[in-house]
Amino acid sequence: MSDQILHECGVAMIRLRKPLSYYIEKYGPTYAMNKMYILMEKQHNRGQDGAGIANIKIDVRPGHRYISRYRSVKPQPVAHLFKKISKKYRGALKEGKEKFRNEQWLKENVAFTGELWLGHLRYGTHGVNNIENVHPFLRQNNWRSRNLVMAGNFNLTNVEELFNILVDLGQHPKEKVDTVTVMEKIGHFLDEEVQRLFEKYKDKFSNLEVSDIIENEIDIQRMLKRACKDFDGGYTM
Repeated sequence: MSDQILHECGVAMIRLRKPLSYYIEKYGPTYAMNKMYILMEKQHNRGQDGAGIANIKIDVRPGHRYISRYRSVKPQPVAHLFKKISKKYRGALKEGKEKFRNEQWLKENVAFTGELWLGHLRYGTHGVNNIENVHPFLRQNNWRSRNLVMAGNFNLTNVEELFNILVDLGQHPKEKVDTVTVMEKIGHFLDEEVQRLFEKYKDKFSNLEVSDIIENEIDIQRMLKRACKDFDGGYTM
């Protein structure tokens, strides 16, 4: 975990701290997308074996998708990703016309219009160069607080040990590789943290209210500290 990061995988993240409407009015609907493209393109030498990008929308009403993800192993993966996202934006402009500048309409009808962006450029050190090895990885759940999106720069030396820990917990990992192992290890403790808060508040509030409380009170640092104590190797998250 103490290894110096040199020219391994590149990671980029954007979190819009003001309402999306602020950026739409001041810069236009494509502001965050353009910034993310610049961040990833400047790191293209940090990984040319593939690239991926995920976007998360905050405070979207039930019934609407709030996580979007694209991954690519094309010869120019970053350009390929943003070409696909730009195509969605052009389609939304054509369909929505003046609604293209409306925050609620965008977030409920157009992918990649959320406040949080996570990008990754893969520098392959193991495994074949296919789409399944490209970050970000996604662990999905119908509870919003149990979803997990992960992109990292790591090589673990004790994958066998971590795999066995997951099996002993009762899980059935689909692969014995770094990325799946890290994802499921963190995901296990995320589930435990969510369940701890649910048990704490379930008798005082409705399930709907408890879901909102969990999202506001979940202790990410506590959860990650517990999840990462068994890691041996290098990682960046």
